[in-house]
Amino acid sequence: MRLEELDKEFVLQTYSRDYTNFVRGEGATLFDSSGNDYIDFASGIAVNSVGHNNPTLVNAICKQAREIIHISNLQVIEPQAKLAQKICKLSDYNGAIFFANSGAEANEGAIKIARKYGETEFKKKRYKVITLEHSFHGRTITTVKATGQKSFHTPNFSPYPAGFSYVNSIDDIYHSIDDETVAVLIELVQGEGGVQPFDRDDIQKLALFLKKKKVLLIVDEVQTGIYRTGEMLASNLYGIEPDIITMAKGLGGGVPIGAVMTKHKDILKAGDHGSTFGGNYLSTTAGLAVLEVLSNLYESGELHETLIHFEMKLKDIAKRYSDLFDKEVGLGLMRGLRAKSADIVSKVMKNSMKNRLIVLKAGRNTVRFLPSLTITKDEIDEGFKRFEKAIITI
Repeated sequence: MRLEELDKEFVLQTYSRDYTNFVRGEGATLFDSSGNDYIDFASGIAVNSVGHNNPTLVNAICKQAREIIHISNLQVIEPQAKLAQKICKLSDYNGAIFFANSGAEANEGAIKIARKYGETEFKKKRYKVITLEHSFHGRTITTVKATGQKSFHTPNFSPYPAGFSYVNSIDDIYHSIDDETVAVLIELVQGEGGVQPFDRDDIQKLALFLKKKKVLLIVDEVQTGIYRTGEMLASNLYGIEPDIITMAKGLGGGVPIGAVMTKHKDILKAGDHGSTFGGNYLSTTAGLAVLEVLSNLYESGELHETLIHFEMKLKDIAKRYSDLFDKEVGLGLMRGLRAKSADIVSKVMKNSMKNRLIVLKAGRNTVRFLPSLTITKDEIDEGFKRFEKAIITI
């Protein structure tokens, strides 16, 4: 049975798949079963932060797999404690961390922390969470409801949990807070919503306001975290210290992991939250290896040079193909080209694969770029050559 037939018969069809069969990767390059090479400007949707087949990550995973892969969280897990310490140190954040398996789980944990804070810290219960339109926070029932996109709130999965509301802009948050509001949940750069960064001054002003109101600021850094925007966290880049920060994607370099970090270390007690697999030996060892690679890349200045090189290439494309794209958007290696129509985005996606380049799409008619942070300049240059071939005939 052919792979496509096998997939369609035995795998639930929740994705619109491309059926290119990748069998090997090296850096930011993938190879299919016929030996063709593809430049990977997607990195598994910002997951493969240190690229494919990174020796530091591979060696760490293999070594750990020969020793212990998993025990329960009823025992202490050394790499888990060390990874929590490393994250707090690199982000200069005085907090504590709960490890999960994904970004959605991390956001679930953040909401639970906020809800308990609202239950225990006030005379009148607070439970409402404000999020932004065009946001994306996960695929569980609760995080779907937290997502500010009506297309996700279909009747198919209702009823949804109560207590979530959506505003159109940062300015709208101020007059949307009432005496039952416990938290504001935002992305500093909306990924699925079109690679849209918020203004730094606006975010700093909001953070100060929420602190005075004793309303928690939760920042979803599932996509922006782990050096994706050029700093360890986008929160560092914006100069804020949220009450709660969530991470996932790039932290494990491909091994599933999520993390929720909070300054409110004593809110959750034993039994309030848990995870069978979260923070096990394999995932946290992978996280330590990823942070070793990326922190060295950051300290050496090499990461900054890569960001600048990619940005220059993208701006050049936006300028020369202004008939297709309105502007380039994003921060660091979380970038996008805002296309003039959804049809253009569809054609770009199709033509890019034909030219052996992997890119993504996002909301607001955006072609999205999320390459590995270890991508080389040669891979960037080759990728944009292929991208230009893909768009020149549109």
